[in-house]
Amino acid sequence: MPRVDVTLNGRSYLIGCEEGQEARLRQLANYLDGQLRAIAGRAPTAGEAQALAMGALLVTDQLFDLKAEYDALAAGARDAASGETNGISPADEDVMVAAVDHLAKRIGDIAAKLDRA
Repeated sequence: MPRVDVTLNGRSYLIGCEEGQEARLRQLANYLDGQLRAIAGRAPTAGEAQALAMGALLVTDQLFDLKAEYDALAAGARDAASGETNGISPADEDVMVAAVDHLAKRIGDIAAKLDRA
């Protein structure tokens, strides 16, 4: 199992991941580190554990927002499939279906990463 050295909030962590996922792990760590730096700028007296907890809550909030957006798009797609188009054109429906598929993949990827963490 490969191990990747990542830095979060100025501290290094050696994290294991699946073979071939090293670059993705670095990408996720860089994103989380950016969120933690933003938190540190707004709450400079927060301790390390509190900053990490706040970062986890912030990223979870973003995940929930994406899930809510996905659920709304999926409901619209189901309505369209059942004939309740509410005036949605076929072209808009295609865009909506593509967006739902994209969000479903993103949510699945995030959920898989969280399961492995």
